[in-house]
Amino acid sequence: MLEPTQPSESVARQLRDEHEAQRVLFEAQPPLVQRFLEAQGRQLGESLAQHERVSQIRFTLPERIVLEAGSQPVPVPAEVRDQLAGGLIERLTRGDVRIALRQRLAELDQWPNQPIAVSAGLIRYVTVNHMVHNMLPAGRTVTYVPVEGEEIPSIPVGDVLEPASAITATTDAIAEEGEASADADRGELQVPYAPSARKFYLPRWVAFDEQDRLLVNSASEAEAHVASMQRFLHILHLAVGLASYIVADEDYQRKRHGMLGQLVNQGRALARYETGEIVATIKHRAAAHDLNRGLSLSLPYFDDQALEIKLHDLEVIPAGRIMFVPAFVVRASREEQAQVAQDTRLSHSTRIHLLSELKVLERAFETSSFRSV
Repeated sequence: MLEPTQPSESVARQLRDEHEAQRVLFEAQPPLVQRFLEAQGRQLGESLAQHERVSQIRFTLPERIVLEAGSQPVPVPAEVRDQLAGGLIERLTRGDVRIALRQRLAELDQWPNQPIAVSAGLIRYVTVNHMVHNMLPAGRTVTYVPVEGEEIPSIPVGDVLEPASAITATTDAIAEEGEASADADRGELQVPYAPSARKFYLPRWVAFDEQDRLLVNSASEAEAHVASMQRFLHILHLAVGLASYIVADEDYQRKRHGMLGQLVNQGRALARYETGEIVATIKHRAAAHDLNRGLSLSLPYFDDQALEIKLHDLEVIPAGRIMFVPAFVVRASREEQAQVAQDTRLSHSTRIHLLSELKVLERAFETSSFRSV
């Protein structure tokens, strides 16, 4: 999933104007029409988030619509109010219902009947608004800085908000279930997150501290946290695909910035942690003389363009009866570093990240540092 690049100033201004126009038009609708549109937006947003399991999406245009602020509502033709995106073909071919919905809304946007076109535009607006504002949890205000030599800000800076007691904000801690306290006005009893986790946008999904030490119970739990962050950004990405002007929304910008930096930071930490596990496994098997028939590795790394963990394959020892020697790992790592440094398919920051992991692998098996375990 590629993240959208920052638009030029003229494009950004156009997106802001379009977003503001839709907001004003929505607020000009009668309250009952607003509630009806919001219900349609909730339905569409939830369906889009589950697009892998949905082959068609139904939605309904309102009975009446205000075409511009200050005017009276006009009727929407009854025969076109019920709409369907996707259908039998998508069900049989497992087609993408997201594309079908975008196409259907685009067709309605061009409809010669103005009430239909305006209704479709408002359906689009309330859907992306629901996805950004209501489907995704809000986090704390954070500032990230990039690692030296990189461009993506992923290192949180600033003071950690230390709770004065066990009664803290829900973004800082996990609520303990139980009987309500007599002092109900003080809020829920909380168990604070580690200070390193509270530096991030959503502490609940932070699995590693600054030294790549697990803050959760297992690597699989850390993987689940990374998957949650990926889904968070995926929903933002879906919203932009449906209405590009949502990038002008302040909540969108805040959530994207907060979660993108957190995902890159924690995704890299997970990759480094798993690399450490690979090193430990190699040393353990080497001590047991269980690596004398060849050795190939799949080194995990975080691709900050696709925003996911990928594997870099390298052959250390060809298959056959060859006795394992740590120098083979050192040599293979150095050869891969030379190739990765020239691999333009990877972003600059991803290359730096992968090269650092290969360097860790090299150092772990240098003669001076190798120890059987």
